[in-house]
Amino acid sequence: MSEGLYPKATQAIAEQRHKLAPETHDAFVAFSKQVFADGALDAKTKQLIAVAVAHTTQCGYCIQGHTKGALRAGATDAQIMEAIWVAAEMRAGGAYAHSTVALDTINQVHGREKGK
Repeated sequence: MSEGLYPKATQAIAEQRHKLAPETHDAFVAFSKQVFADGALDAKTKQLIAVAVAHTTQCGYCIQGHTKGALRAGATDAQIMEAIWVAAEMRAGGAYAHSTVALDTINQVHGREKGK
């Protein structure tokens, strides 16, 4: 990640996070381990989902961490990029779908019937 955009996630930061809220931190770590363990979905699929979600939430730390996790779980570069394209379509699709709200508002303001 760009040095100027996000501070580096260091061991010191991790220790500080744990020290400030140890029970919550430990619960989160346990939850994360459980979520990404093999289950109905294998770990690789879960990491690919996480890569896609990280791109839709635009979390740089998550993108980096889950890309590494996907690679460790056996995902290929092409699979990771395909997951990113799914995320891109979902973000664009959300804007497209929500245009219904704008069009409905336009129609209301102009006194038009819905969908005309």
